[in-house]
Amino acid sequence: MSTSPSLPLRGPLGALMFGNFVVACGVMVMPGMLDRLAQDLHVSVPTAGQLLSLAALAMCLGAPLFAAFTSRVDRRLLLTLSLAAVAIGHVACALAPDYRVLLALRPFSVLGAAVLTPQAAATIALLVPPAQRAAAVTTVFLGWSVASVVAMPMGNLTASYLSWRAGMGLIAAMAALATVIVWRAVPDGLRVAPLSFASWLQVARSTRLRRILGTTLLWCAGQFMVLGYITPLLRHFVTPSPALQTALLVLMGASGLAGNVLLTRRIGRIGPDRGARIALGLIATGLLLWCLVTRFAPSTLAMVGVILVWGGGSFAFVSAQQARLGVSAPELASASIALNSSSLYAGQALGAAGGGLLLAAFGDGVLAPAALVTVVAALALCVAADRAGAADRAAPSPA
Repeated sequence: MSTSPSLPLRGPLGALMFGNFVVACGVMVMPGMLDRLAQDLHVSVPTAGQLLSLAALAMCLGAPLFAAFTSRVDRRLLLTLSLAAVAIGHVACALAPDYRVLLALRPFSVLGAAVLTPQAAATIALLVPPAQRAAAVTTVFLGWSVASVVAMPMGNLTASYLSWRAGMGLIAAMAALATVIVWRAVPDGLRVAPLSFASWLQVARSTRLRRILGTTLLWCAGQFMVLGYITPLLRHFVTPSPALQTALLVLMGASGLAGNVLLTRRIGRIGPDRGARIALGLIATGLLLWCLVTRFAPSTLAMVGVILVWGGGSFAFVSAQQARLGVSAPELASASIALNSSSLYAGQALGAAGGGLLLAAFGDGVLAPAALVTVVAALALCVAADRAGAADRAAPSPA
């Protein structure tokens, strides 16, 4: 049984979880529709992959910049404005006349995610007792896990049976609804401590925090080498119908959600460090299985097993990382969680760009091995971060 205090999914907690769900759908809907979008706009899949890289780069740069320059802004106003920006940006993308215009608009459509994701975690930390912080942060990030069940399959279905533009319009409508819900649920007058230059320096000087952030970057780079191109990869290796392809994407999302729910319930007992190691181990195992299955026995049934293992750790790891940062240095959480989001998006940009280059140069078979090597490096850095934390705890306190 978990030792974490129970947290009711109502009020600000539920609203922020839903806000995270919506912005995550906005980020993750694109891989599900990438091949259909490329076909409609008459570009190659690697070229369409630039939409993933540029959006991720915008979020990477935006997360710490918004955290630095908006720390004095009321949290309710900041969070609702970020959701409104997501709504407006996706309307603009849906109306883009060609690929070049869409390429210019896509980064702006996801900037709201760069604000909401880290600041939702910092905001909920202001509203719960210290003993409930880790559970509250991981609960807010369940929104990302739920989006993993919905976003890519939704993008795949809408693009297959309607159009990718309809998918963008649906995200805009969801973001508009989330804007109203968050405005009504989050109390006004909430402000985080202003982030000084010294705060960023403290994060940079901490060996443990640097290694945690590096782990996020490496994990996400490896993840997106495959995840960013998953629809064309599935079509190449197991040739599923659109309905079966959608079912596999739903299965991956459901596995990710189950893993994250399990972590949220157990994190009070096992701790976020161990939770992160377990999640990364599952991801590495899933990618290893992908390599073996696609090389020796490609089939839909075998891919089901791969996806269950890989998905089981994917979103649990994100939640564990946020909790590690919040617990390691609570006074620096606003800065460190913003930088973690930045690392995540930088990893997305590197993984999507690197995956596109590898796909164009060497074909489909090289992506999973490259991703596996990257995730194993992330696991090694994760263990090194834990050792740094143990060394810090063992060091004598200054007089």
